[in-house]
Amino acid sequence: MNTNKLRLGPLPKSETVKLTFACPASLKADLDRYATLHAQTYGEAVDAVTLIPHMLETFIARDRGFRKGTTAKTPSASRRDAPPT
Repeated sequence: MNTNKLRLGPLPKSETVKLTFACPASLKADLDRYATLHAQTYGEAVDAVTLIPHMLETFIARDRGFRKGTTAKTPSASRRDAPPT
């Protein structure tokens, strides 16, 4: 078994919603290779379709600009709540 750890890690179980998208053939090939390496690393067969949602969750969770944009307060709300000066 491969002792290197992948960034994605073992896959958690979760509720799913079906989503269809198109991607370049080269990306699909990379996803298939990643799935093969993931299966070798963690000892559980997995395909690219199963990996994609977890990869996207990981990407979004680590995107500082996205997190900053979704947690920042709107300036107009701050001005309304402030006492008059």
